[in-house]
Amino acid sequence: MNWKLAVAAALGAAFMSPSLHAGNGESGPRWVSTWLASPQPLWNKEFILPTGIPDSLQDSSMREVVRISAGGKRIRLVFSNRYGAAPVRIAETTVALSAGGDRIDQSTMHMVTFGGDRSVTMLPHASVVSDPIDFEVPALALLAVTTYFPQRTALSTFHWGQQQTGFITTGNTVTAIASGRDKPLAGRLFLSGVMVESGTVHHTVVAFGDSITDGNGSTPDAHRRWPDALARRLAARHVAVVNAGISGARVLGDKMGMNALARLEQDVLSHPGPKTLILLMGINDIGWPGSPFAPGERQVTAAELIAGYHQIVSAARAHQVRVVAGTLLPFEDALQGTPVEGHYSPDKERLRQEVNHWIRTAGAFDAVVDFDAVLRDPKRPTRMLPAFDSGDHLHPGDAGYQAMADAIDCMALFGIACDVAQSDAADRERMR
Repeated sequence: MNWKLAVAAALGAAFMSPSLHAGNGESGPRWVSTWLASPQPLWNKEFILPTGIPDSLQDSSMREVVRISAGGKRIRLVFSNRYGAAPVRIAETTVALSAGGDRIDQSTMHMVTFGGDRSVTMLPHASVVSDPIDFEVPALALLAVTTYFPQRTALSTFHWGQQQTGFITTGNTVTAIASGRDKPLAGRLFLSGVMVESGTVHHTVVAFGDSITDGNGSTPDAHRRWPDALARRLAARHVAVVNAGISGARVLGDKMGMNALARLEQDVLSHPGPKTLILLMGINDIGWPGSPFAPGERQVTAAELIAGYHQIVSAARAHQVRVVAGTLLPFEDALQGTPVEGHYSPDKERLRQEVNHWIRTAGAFDAVVDFDAVLRDPKRPTRMLPAFDSGDHLHPGDAGYQAMADAIDCMALFGIACDVAQSDAADRERMR
């Protein structure tokens, strides 16, 4: 059996339960997550990678662009101060359809309230959820959320990454058509979720992973991560796809975010609507020890990683969430010639192979998607096929991420057919 048939068979056996299909008998509008950005704590300045964000904001506005997956009649916004030690005051927030870059379609702008007030204070380690906003948004809509911080606000909760540009400007620009580009920002600040109210979306897929799920190596501002590509395939099928990946994520270790077991509840299970968790994590557990990322750490063992996977599965199933595992991607020569060289070694490759063999054969998950088989070079299976490689030999590029999304069989998983080519072409036209 080839890998595509194996994936389809495994997914079909696990997911053909009628309760998981669109139109599953649930009636009436309900809230579901349609977009996520998992919060991360700041790391100390001795770490090999900079955070890339300022120390604080004051009399500043932040405009962030998000592409939702499923659409709905109303929306809610979620902001997080999860790792903050002090309260954070948000004076005003607006949401509108993005007109590209730092611009909005002002005719679609809505003022956001919290308990009827325009301002809200996030307590330390807490989140806030907006009132429902009467803003009907289609699937794959680009929203621009602009937030004004009048007081000095220390930045301790953020989402790191180069995949989406945000804009920090001086003064209150929440209603401006163009916010200005004073300080372009790679990453997210405080905004952590968007929910939609829908009578048709009853299934949310959560991608739970590391920088490969977060989309490192994809084209910035083009929405070419593999969860983005999967969302395009499912946009017309009333299935939401949200991205709970963070760069540097590990199953067992902290540093660029908490370990998977520590953040599973807040980043996945506590959100409304998750039915399926796609887990792709572990390559940093293998690659970091002995590298500049974690020079003093001992090498993790396969048994330790496997124990972590078991705990994720147990916690998810306790919430009636099924778990699909992705095999770990080939990474020979990963980050070679960069300041963080040292990610790969023959011993680490043997560990990856051992873990992948267990993922494929142990029967611990509800289904397996063999991303390794999809992306590896047939002539040299320890490395990524050049056509799929972003160039750093660790992260796929746009074509690689599209291939990963295409490897997930919609018919086997949801009982529906998804036309990848048409969905992708339509999304490109929408973005023009």
